[in-house]
Amino acid sequence: MIVNTLKNELNLADWQVEKVIKLIDDGNTIPFIARYRKDVTGSLNDETLRKFDERLKYLRNLEDRKEKIIARVDELGKLTDDLKNKILNSKTLVELEDLYRPYKSKKKTRATIARDKGLEPLAQIILAQDVKESVKKIAKNYISDEVKTPEDAIKGAQDIIAEIISDNSEFRKKIRQNTFHTGQIQTKTKDKDSTSEYEIYYNYTEDLKRIPPHRILAINRAEKEGIIKGKVVCEADEIIRYLNRHMLKNISKIPEKIEYNRFTTPIIKESVQDSYKRLISPAIEREIRNYLTEKAEKKSIEVFAKNLNQLLMESPLVGKTILGWDPAFRTGCKLAIIDDTGKVLDTALIYPTEPQNKVKESVETVRELIGRYDINVIAIGNGTASRESEEIVSDIIKGTDVEYIIVNEAGASVYSASPLADEEFPDFSEGERSAVSIARRLQDPLAELVKIDPKSIGVGQYQHDMNQKQLSESLTGVVEKVVNEVGVDLNTASYSLLNYVSGIGNTTAKNIIAYREENGSFNSRRELLKVKKLGKKTYEQCAGFVKIDNPKYPLDNTTIHPESYDATFKLLEKLDYSTSDIGSKSLKLDNIDLEKLSLELNIGIETLKDIVRELKKPGRDPREDMPKPILRKNVLSIEDLEIGMIMQGTIRNIVDFGAFVDIGVHQDGLVHISQLVADKFVKHPLDIVGVGDIVDVKVMDVDLKRNRINLSMII
Repeated sequence: MIVNTLKNELNLADWQVEKVIKLIDDGNTIPFIARYRKDVTGSLNDETLRKFDERLKYLRNLEDRKEKIIARVDELGKLTDDLKNKILNSKTLVELEDLYRPYKSKKKTRATIARDKGLEPLAQIILAQDVKESVKKIAKNYISDEVKTPEDAIKGAQDIIAEIISDNSEFRKKIRQNTFHTGQIQTKTKDKDSTSEYEIYYNYTEDLKRIPPHRILAINRAEKEGIIKGKVVCEADEIIRYLNRHMLKNISKIPEKIEYNRFTTPIIKESVQDSYKRLISPAIEREIRNYLTEKAEKKSIEVFAKNLNQLLMESPLVGKTILGWDPAFRTGCKLAIIDDTGKVLDTALIYPTEPQNKVKESVETVRELIGRYDINVIAIGNGTASRESEEIVSDIIKGTDVEYIIVNEAGASVYSASPLADEEFPDFSEGERSAVSIARRLQDPLAELVKIDPKSIGVGQYQHDMNQKQLSESLTGVVEKVVNEVGVDLNTASYSLLNYVSGIGNTTAKNIIAYREENGSFNSRRELLKVKKLGKKTYEQCAGFVKIDNPKYPLDNTTIHPESYDATFKLLEKLDYSTSDIGSKSLKLDNIDLEKLSLELNIGIETLKDIVRELKKPGRDPREDMPKPILRKNVLSIEDLEIGMIMQGTIRNIVDFGAFVDIGVHQDGLVHISQLVADKFVKHPLDIVGVGDIVDVKVMDVDLKRNRINLSMII
């Protein structure tokens, strides 16, 4: 069943599903399978494989839960063939738990209390609808020390009937579907005269099946903050009629004539009303709200993950000496200069802003640093006092070749206070560490951002309101994907980078660094096998993703896996080349017969294609193709903007309703989803743009009071 489900959901062949399951069960990582087992999987990419892995875990958990439920119901002596088949055919945990509901051990409820009083037989008599006298008269037989009157007995029986109705899985399924497809979510404010960012939801109604994910998350946050109250509304009368039709028996022998038992019908109808309003409706509302929230969170996590992927893949600014500037008011601006390898050359503290306003001294200090270290770029953090710092920097660099850029410093303070930063810069203040981080995240975004919890990087929406475990797993997967896609230098990679390399993990990363410190640089990939607790399986998983600059063996600086070295040597020999030709113009590989060579070398054709691609451009950094950061020399403020102005900017964040663009005025402008493309419907902004993209935009509106800028995209 699992194979069939995965095949249909992911549009795969049976053999692909079976092969991938085996690869995962054998302990292979997703990056390793995606890159080095293409011939086995049919070239399934990282994204598909991660979805596969997630669904495989869910389906296995579902099957495990089925087994436990079947065993439990069988213990109770209530397992029928029909129930067993329904359990085995359940496709979701919700459907499965609906079936199990009547057999669960319940906490104290009105129905369990009534059963303890011996009123279950009376409830069954009423449900049978076969009495010929008043139920009140029958109920006298159930009077006891705990049941004082016939009315008490009937009321207890009704509580039991209400729970029986509520526990019916078919009823729940039908009502859940009906509520979702015909219902609405309504929100009201507790104080209609108050002002907040949630004013749109003060008196708001939208169909459940149409409400977009970002509105669900906004409503949830507004409720959490106590600003509004939301509820699900639907046609309750129709649902109650549906329940009555199924609970009441027509006792007439004539089909055209509807006739019910006059003694039991009113009691059952009351039970139906009570069951729906007290038990079913609140539960269904919770389930639907949870479903919508989970769906919205999943969508938001997907957006966050794609944004993070694009941010980590931003092009490094190579060959530059950078001054990182962490702006502040009272505590001063912290500066750190790094060379083109990321090494910290110097740090400084200046007070150009309020309350000290030591502008002249600060300008002299920065100009002296520029001259001493031949600084090329100043990276200014976008936090407090960023605007004031930018104006000062703009004056400082006039008449020089130095340029500046505003860098998103989200997470820099988190890093600077972390044990990792303390270990890396034990003698630096948190401000100095933050300045280093700002400079380095411009120089090599990936190498620096991996040191920060992905949730703190600030390229999502409502990230603090969603399932933190799922968010963390998803974002960790993104970082792992990018690190392995780019690859790392085994001799310079930090612990943070190594920790994300396929198969390595926390302990092994520390052991690699310890080996490197004790024995010096690695000369070959195979030397990894000398690292403590790094066995053959780990080596297999990680070897292709680590590279060595100027290695003993030339292929160790490529993404070609050591398991394919022999095939690579044979390929070069067959084509009359040697390893010295790798990456040179003399290497002609465009017109070779790949299929023929695949058979001759006994290697998969997809693996052979990757080998050929790598031989042409060994060790190529995929980030080289990404847009370069926009460097500036002059300050522009929001007051300088005019409607109709054409500008160039960088996509900083993408949300469901649009994209935020940095146009150099300290306030990102919003390109609403409707303004991304003029002549076609856009389902989601990520279909058009990505974080880090350089785009041309037109100023549509400037709201100085609310500090908002509306833009449109120019294609």
